[in-house]
Amino acid sequence: MAKHLDLEEQEQLDELKHFWKRYGNLISSVLIVVLGAVAAWNGYQYWQRSQAAQASVMYDEVERAAQSGDLAKLDRTLADMKDRFGRTTYAQQAALLAARTYYEKSKPDSAKAALVWVAEQSADEGYQAVAKLRLAGLLLETKAYDEALQQLAGNFPSDFAALAADRRGDVLAAQGKKDEAKAQYQKAYAEMQERVEYRRLVEVKLNAMGVDVSKTPAPAAEAKK
Repeated sequence: MAKHLDLEEQEQLDELKHFWKRYGNLISSVLIVVLGAVAAWNGYQYWQRSQAAQASVMYDEVERAAQSGDLAKLDRTLADMKDRFGRTTYAQQAALLAARTYYEKSKPDSAKAALVWVAEQSADEGYQAVAKLRLAGLLLETKAYDEALQQLAGNFPSDFAALAADRRGDVLAAQGKKDEAKAQYQKAYAEMQERVEYRRLVEVKLNAMGVDVSKTPAPAAEAKK
């Protein structure tokens, strides 16, 4: 009986050796690839966490510089942050904060540069939309109407579509294109929910153009109710 078991074990061992001889290199290669991918993923996750942590610290520096009005430090810190952590959301938030500070400190060119960077470099549609809307407002103030409309061209995320239409109305109104401006204001008013406070401002603009907002279609979301 023992010899019989020994023969079976030997046969199984021989089969295993044969199998490993035939497929061992392939199995090893697959394991190396899988384990390498796991290690790379873990490494990437660690790198992302490290980048986010460092970017958070630099954002705090940008915020302190903005609050103190130290524009020289703000310039340096923001430039360093864009260079080292430009792909993080902290960098885009920092640029938006810096743009507002530059604007408040009468540095429109610096504000414009910061907003352009976010609009062009951010992978987040929300940050892009915010940057474009603010940039269009800045360009409107400097009477760069065509540039402002370029920033407002194309599709915006649904949460920003009405605001983009309102801003287009502002630019067109400044150009003296009353009918086109009215159409954009009506679009903005129709797309905003009634509970949105900003809708009242759009209503004021429409009233100034002689538009009876009671005849303006209700927002799509409300019309379905």
